[in-house]
Amino acid sequence: MAGSKNYWLDRRENVSKVYGALWVLCAVLLLIDPLIDKHEAYEFAEWLGFFGFFGFFSCVGLVLTAKALRRLLKRPENYYDER
Repeated sequence: MAGSKNYWLDRRENVSKVYGALWVLCAVLLLIDPLIDKHEAYEFAEWLGFFGFFGFFSCVGLVLTAKALRRLLKRPENYYDER
C-alpha cells in the first residue's frame, strides 16, 4: 500500500522494547516497595507487593467471572429476529 502510514508500534522491535520496559518498571516498583513506610489497618496489606498481586488476581478473577456469565446469559445470534 503506497499511502499507508507506519506507526512506531507496528515494528516488532519497538513492541519488544515496550514489553521489556514494562517488566523493568514492575521490578523496580517491587524493589522499592519495602522502602515505603506503610500505615495499614491490616497486617497482610503490608506484605511485599500485596497491592500489585491483589490487583492482578482480581483482574483475572473478573475475566473468569465474565466468561462464566457469558455462558449463562448468552442468547442465539438471531434472538431478536425471532420475535
